[in-house]
Amino acid sequence: MAPRKPASGGSAGGARRMPPCTNNLTTALLMDTYQITMAYAYWKNGTHERPAAFDLLFRKNPFGGEFTVFAGLEECLRFVSNFRFTDDDLAYLKAEPVSKNMEPQFFEHLKNLDCASLRVYAQLEGSVVFPRVPLLRVEGPLMVVQLIETTLLNLVNYASLVATNAARHRLVAGNDAVLLEFGLRRAQGPDGGVSASRYAYLGGFDATSNLEAGRQFGIPVRGTHAHSYVQAHVGMADITQRRLAYNPELTGTSPGTDCPDFVALVYESLDLLNREVRSSLPEAQRWGKTNESELAAFASYALAFPSGFLALVDTYDVLKSGVPNFLAVALALRRCGYNAVGIRLDSGDLSYLSLRARETMRATETALGSARALGFGDFGITASNDIHEEVLHSLKQHGHAITAFGIGTHLVTCLRQPALGCVYKLVEIDGAPRIKLSEDVEKVTIPGRKRAFRLYTKNGPAVVDVMLGVDEAPPKVGERILCRHAFVASKRAYVQPARVENLHHLVWDGKEGGVPAGVDVSLAAARERCGESIKHMRSDHLRYSNPTPYKVSVSEQLFNFVHKLWLEEAPVGEIV
Repeated sequence: MAPRKPASGGSAGGARRMPPCTNNLTTALLMDTYQITMAYAYWKNGTHERPAAFDLLFRKNPFGGEFTVFAGLEECLRFVSNFRFTDDDLAYLKAEPVSKNMEPQFFEHLKNLDCASLRVYAQLEGSVVFPRVPLLRVEGPLMVVQLIETTLLNLVNYASLVATNAARHRLVAGNDAVLLEFGLRRAQGPDGGVSASRYAYLGGFDATSNLEAGRQFGIPVRGTHAHSYVQAHVGMADITQRRLAYNPELTGTSPGTDCPDFVALVYESLDLLNREVRSSLPEAQRWGKTNESELAAFASYALAFPSGFLALVDTYDVLKSGVPNFLAVALALRRCGYNAVGIRLDSGDLSYLSLRARETMRATETALGSARALGFGDFGITASNDIHEEVLHSLKQHGHAITAFGIGTHLVTCLRQPALGCVYKLVEIDGAPRIKLSEDVEKVTIPGRKRAFRLYTKNGPAVVDVMLGVDEAPPKVGERILCRHAFVASKRAYVQPARVENLHHLVWDGKEGGVPAGVDVSLAAARERCGESIKHMRSDHLRYSNPTPYKVSVSEQLFNFVHKLWLEEAPVGEIV
């Protein structure tokens, strides 16, 4: 497929159009077939220009929790900026059976269609959001706002799900742990892998193993070696280049001075550990003869990356081979002026193994002293054995010495809940609010164009999100407002906010040139916003077990209007 040309730049007022979507499959045809059939029917009936408003929202928080992180807004704005049907798009549509009865003039109309007449209001990317409060409100001609429905849902659903999953992992792991996204090989295709890396970073992860995501989004990348690297070594004879340049900053040697035989230093260091450290350890942690091929693998990797040596220690036996072999290489590196990074555990009882490995590291520093092993007790321990939220919670309960977690499958596939379930609902047509009714109250929509505000108490945390009609005056600091459950009349409370936060912002104004100046949709801004937004929530709404539901409400005026319209639209039953 031919590359698409980006939309033109910003307007004189500072509004701007975004570059194309990251994935070039995000075309005008990335829609369900019923979007195009409805569009034709609107056009055929002459109703395609009717002003309409749609809300994009979700009905239930994922993963059994009580909060969600909104993500995908930047990609939505990229899509809206570049929405056009190409000649190839139209040629494909004309050839499809579904278009058999469509008039040629309809395709001419599609050819000239874009989002220049749309306005989009949204909560900001990275914000903590809650059910029923619209993530986006899209206003414009009925045909256009209907055509972009599926793409907007696609761009928001998975992004928000992964960002929420990442934020939940961060909350359980704590702020001190390093979280690494390792999910590319298990993700649903290349786009799933790259998107997961992006939105895991937004949700609070520190780095990714995915180089393509690192290149596209500026995410820090991390990686070490696999079990196959260890298995690929048979012995020290595999190491043909044994020289290592001394680090003059730590050794005081002249630049360019080499250690002539690093392998010899590794053997000397292992002998030192055998003599001065091994006997000080509990019987269960004392090693005999360590695996020679593993030692060779560690030595060769350290020669390649002397300043970034992190060893995978569970290929053969963690405590009886991997850890002492790592320490031997770390001691040899120290003698050459380098500091090793730590170890990685990829199997076994992570709690037990990490604690015992830490004991061995600390025993080494104690036995050898600061002159030879300063900081050895604080080496990093990374764990990457099919880790997910429940594992993190269990490790916290049972104790561990892990400083970093590599998390893959459960994070990127969202195995616990594979879809967020966002919906896109018509709430106004020709200025008249519309409501969708259902026997399931959860699926009843709140009609009309709305604004939402987050109310905070004097102690700081947010206590309720309240929706008002767009024509209502916003809540004011210090003034009581009656907040009502949208459908349960008895659930209501007065709130006197100490702070009021506007949740909906104009993020696209097609007539003014696009994304308004001052709207920052960058990944860095969204990541920072996510962290700050979570800080302002009460801990009981965020906790792992039995979180307290956060209150979402409507104003008194909107409550009365919803129920009035409900009664007007609902059919009256008849008992014979």
